This record gives sequence, structure tokens and C-alpha cells, in this order.
Amino acid sequence: WKLVHADVLRPPPLAAWLATTIGTGMQVLCMSFISIACAMLGFLSPANRGSMLTVSLLLFALMGVAAGYCAALAYKAFKGAQWKSLTLLTAFLFPGIVLGVMFVLNFFIWGQHSSGAVPFGTMFAVLCIWFLISFPLVWVGVWLGYRGTLKDPPVKTNMVPRVIPSQAWYLHPLFTMLIGGILPFGAVFIELYFIMSSIWLQRFYY
Repeated sequence: WKLVHADVLRPPPLAAWLATTIGTGMQVLCMSFISIACAMLGFLSPANRGSMLTVSLLLFALMGVAAGYCAALAYKAFKGAQWKSLTLLTAFLFPGIVLGVMFVLNFFIWGQHSSGAVPFGTMFAVLCIWFLISFPLVWVGVWLGYRGTLKDPPVKTNMVPRVIPSQAWYLHPLFTMLIGGILPFGAVFIELYFIMSSIWLQRFYY
């Protein structure tokens, strides 16, 4: 800690992207907690199909305030000044990727004339929720976050960054991300395989 404490809080080169990731993560976390709490309290009945998805979608749009607020605080801590770019990234980056993939897949389902395709009215309603509810709330959250005060950092950052020595090949970020993702994915996949097989075979005692 004595060697690296002066470089721990150094702003990253892509501060806006990191702040956007933090804000979207808090948005998903708040949405998940509220959705689970509503389900535990009995507000979401399993008999009403689609209620959980509808509530989660609406909560994700409403939690845009939390996304903008947390992203703005993180970006302000990184000494960022382009708050307009931060607002657009937080509102459109990750939701845009998810909705874009969903729309492209839905077009292929339409091409097969499947009954499982999402209707055009539902897609338009999702876009309206995104642009008319989520984006203004993200803007409000960023505005509130920039007005907030930050606590003083516990350590000071050196003006000259510390030289990072060359790392071995197995410490490369791509390799560590690949290995670090395969192991938990394999464990979860095996567990889910047995659980889903038991459910489909009516062996609920599993």
C-alpha cells in the first residue's frame, strides 16, 4: 500500500465510460432489489404472466435518476467536465445496445412469421418509455449529482504516474478476463443444466 497509495485514485483515461458503467450498474441493482422486494411482498402474482417483466422494465426506466446521480458523482470525482457527454452515454449506451440487439433479433423472428415476435406497438411503447421517461430522469440524476459535494479523498495522487513494469503473458488483461470468465460460467452452467433437467423431468425434489 505504501508503494501504490499515491496512484490508486488517479483518474482513468476513459473516465466517462467508467462512470457510465458505474451508473448503469447502480440502475440495474436498484431495479433488481425493488423487483425482488415487490415479488417477496406478494405484489407480483405468478398467475399474471408478464407482470414481472413489465415492472422490471418500468423500474429500470425510473431508476434512471440513480444511474445519472451515481455516474455524475463518479465522473466528478475523476475531475471530468463533459457532463453532457456523460448524460448521453449513461442514457443511451447500455440500454441502446440491449434494445438494438432485441430489435434486430425481433426482425428475424418477424421474418419467420413466428407468433413469439414482439408486436410493433410494444416496441414503440418501449422506445417511448426510453426517450420520454428514462432519458429525462438520467438528466435529472446527472444534474443532482453535479450539484452534490464530494468528500476529500483519503490519499493524495502524485503528479507523475508510477511506472508499471512489464507483466508476464498470463497477466495480460485479455487472458485474465478469459480465464476469470470461463471458470464461474462453467460452474453456473453445470448447476443450471442439472436444475433445468430436473424441472423438465418433473423431479422437483432436486
